[in-house]
Amino acid sequence: MQRTLTTETIEKVGQRVLLEGWVERVRTHGKLVFLDLRDRKGLIQVVVNAQVSQEAFNVGTELKPEDAVGLVGIVNKRPERAINKEIKTGIVEIEAKEMKILSKAKTLPFDMTKKELKLELPTLFDHRSLTLKHPKQQEIFKVQEAIADAFREAAKKLDCTEIFIPTIAASATEGGAEVFRVNYYGFPAYLTQSPQLYKQIMAGVFERVYTIAHAYRAEPSVTTRHLTETVQMDCEIAFINSFDELLDALEFVGAYVISEAVKKYADAILSFAKELPLVPDQIPRLKMREAQEIIFKRTGRDVRSEKDLAPEDEKEIWLWAREEKKSDFVTVTHYPTKKRSFYTAPDPENPEYSLSYDLIFKGVEILSGSQRINDYDELVKEIKERGLNPADFSLYLQAFEYGMPPEGGFSFGLERITMKLLDLANVREASLFPRDMERVDERLSVIQEKQQRKEK
Repeated sequence: MQRTLTTETIEKVGQRVLLEGWVERVRTHGKLVFLDLRDRKGLIQVVVNAQVSQEAFNVGTELKPEDAVGLVGIVNKRPERAINKEIKTGIVEIEAKEMKILSKAKTLPFDMTKKELKLELPTLFDHRSLTLKHPKQQEIFKVQEAIADAFREAAKKLDCTEIFIPTIAASATEGGAEVFRVNYYGFPAYLTQSPQLYKQIMAGVFERVYTIAHAYRAEPSVTTRHLTETVQMDCEIAFINSFDELLDALEFVGAYVISEAVKKYADAILSFAKELPLVPDQIPRLKMREAQEIIFKRTGRDVRSEKDLAPEDEKEIWLWAREEKKSDFVTVTHYPTKKRSFYTAPDPENPEYSLSYDLIFKGVEILSGSQRINDYDELVKEIKERGLNPADFSLYLQAFEYGMPPEGGFSFGLERITMKLLDLANVREASLFPRDMERVDERLSVIQEKQQRKEK
């Protein structure tokens, strides 16, 4: 018999079906066992009646949450008074005829049947293979999937070609110490800090490219907005006519991604956030110094001489955009050239500031990018002035020796977008298996203890 998924039972009233899934809940009432069965499509109630099948009833009395089971039964309509409007299959139930346990589960370390899984983050991640089964955890990553899908759609609408870049590189993308060094067959190499250098090379091939890639930063920070390993969603566009063309592109992608995720999962988003995001027809744009002036006027806090926006500045300028422009987005441009990476083009009208930008969403920067330097000699000069060795960037620089047109791009952080769209308290909640200074699957302290026991 072919397996039927839970939501398919609605169209099979009166039919005999095979269901397989996990036990969400189990309740025994005399000669009846009620269980909620979960599969990839949802939940359905199963009734196991000793008078219908003693053998199935005997199995039912042994069941515990998260046992994997298979059963054969009849799809029945529920009485009107027994309809469960909370689930898609609430108008039907399964009368079990046969049942077997496919795999037994241990006794759970905490209650998985509540609507909210309120656990401290260490507990949440120490039991990750279990906690990800909770419906609320699954919703996070269904929304995240929609974000990634929408990014791909938006990039295709910009006529970008998808590329796949390596995560081991011969040089550090941006220099500095915040890199993971790799012993590559006896030669030094690095985990990529971003797809940047490779996507620029490919812009010289396909003109417009996009990628979804992992990036690694050895930042010595434990904050609610930083991860050691992130998923970056990048676009790079060649033959641009103006800086504004890049701003139009990034704002189109940002607004499209959020709007499409809301269309698909509005209810799930509202189960986390108080309200749906404000996505305007035109995202407000400010130069960094203009943003700092607004912050000063609104708060009296003088950050006008600072070379970047601090987290509290990003939050304040978002509040301004929300109140004054009815927008949960704001684009901030023209950061100091020396505070941006070597490939960032300075503004010809004032080279102290760069043709760079951040997209702030609900108070946090979710995107960064710039117009790039496309002249070979200027690029080599910038690399040297930053204390880097051009020889370490030979493959990258080669692309600029053979006709690199004016180009630029941007990079979204998938986990940050997910965090802010759902109003999660910590970006780690938006990562299936978060990597930070304290964890690689297991907490590093636990790994150290295991190693010490092993050595003894």
